[in-house]
Amino acid sequence: MRAGAVLRLCARPALRYQQGQRPGPGSREYFYYLDHQGQLFLDDTKVKNFITCFKDVGFLSFFFKHLERNRSGRYEAEFPFLSRCGRERNFLRCEDLPVVFTQILPGSDGNHLLSYCGGGTQLVVPFQPGMLTVFPENGRLYHPAPDKAGGVGLVRSALASEWSLGFQFGEGSERPPTHFLWEGRRYRLSGELLGILRAEKSGRGQELEAAPAAS
Repeated sequence: MRAGAVLRLCARPALRYQQGQRPGPGSREYFYYLDHQGQLFLDDTKVKNFITCFKDVGFLSFFFKHLERNRSGRYEAEFPFLSRCGRERNFLRCEDLPVVFTQILPGSDGNHLLSYCGGGTQLVVPFQPGMLTVFPENGRLYHPAPDKAGGVGLVRSALASEWSLGFQFGEGSERPPTHFLWEGRRYRLSGELLGILRAEKSGRGQELEAAPAAS
């Protein structure tokens, strides 16, 4: 999964790495960044925009399907997620969360799918209208994501704007929405993702995953 020039030096306070560095025999390490629009970049790319982000669907699909918590013992605080390709480690940090839903697609059974991080039909989850959650602390919209990637993902702002007229505020406009209208049906918003979101934002996402299930 080599990408970009090898051995570009990146230096930030308390963090120093080289793209393509070899920490041991036969292994390489690369470092990536995901923005709030779901665009993936090499972390040390100076100008991050649509021109410089990764667009190859095959690459993006492989990268995000293999994404998991970084428990490698390396760069865990700075790059909390990791995508492995054989002996290659691809570390990821993100502006918000490691899954960003970018478009809605038709499903084969008449239901819809949410596609994420530029993967088209190769990176999708079932759309669950009643699980949409507005996080009060930042006003952004979230939806369930694959468990390995933290269980919750950000809805891209452009997509959230398309849906904005469907939200109803049963507890007043100063409170998060209580219902969502989708294709003629009114869904009550469960708010189930709030606990996961608060854990992620406070840096306790790994603790939440590691906690034993209640009996």
